[in-house]
Amino acid sequence: MKSFAISGSLRENVGKRDAKELRYQGLVPAVLYGGATQTHFSVSAAEIKTVIFTHEVQFIDLDIAGTKTQAIIKDMQFHPLTGETLHIDFLQLDEAKPVTIEIPIRLTGTSPGVKMGGKLVQKLRKLRIKALPKDHLDTIEVSIEGLEVGKSVRVRDIQVENLTITNTPEDTILSITTSRALRQAEQEARGK
Repeated sequence: MKSFAISGSLRENVGKRDAKELRYQGLVPAVLYGGATQTHFSVSAAEIKTVIFTHEVQFIDLDIAGTKTQAIIKDMQFHPLTGETLHIDFLQLDEAKPVTIEIPIRLTGTSPGVKMGGKLVQKLRKLRIKALPKDHLDTIEVSIEGLEVGKSVRVRDIQVENLTITNTPEDTILSITTSRALRQAEQEARGK
């Protein structure tokens, strides 16, 4: 799993007015929880954008006033009009405790159903998994090699060692459907 280093500075005052002042200075108020105590701090808005706006899952190596810890982003709040990051919650990782995060799905191979004119419809792009931090993956690979038209892949079809997928087993990840052109060709063939 990839990691990204972010440095932050402790916040002395916690409140609406102080948070607004931090945002005006180009900082984002944040909190780190999951350890013995909560830590309120601030991080650079420019530095955090590279972590927030990526499709990859990353562990964050936080350096808060000289104290280093590993965490993940648990929650983010954005301004409804400007899209500015208002607040970030970090969850401190413990090597002995499993953590639940969403991991992107990466499709591998070429489907014979798509080659024959079918349409690939991907309904889930990420899966929620629960595992120890050392067992987390960058992506979950799903092979579409043997998928014909009308077939699908469900969550229950995915098996990964040391991970528990917490999505509903009946959820459809992807399916190969009949394209409009293929349906018209079949109807014309039946009509003749």
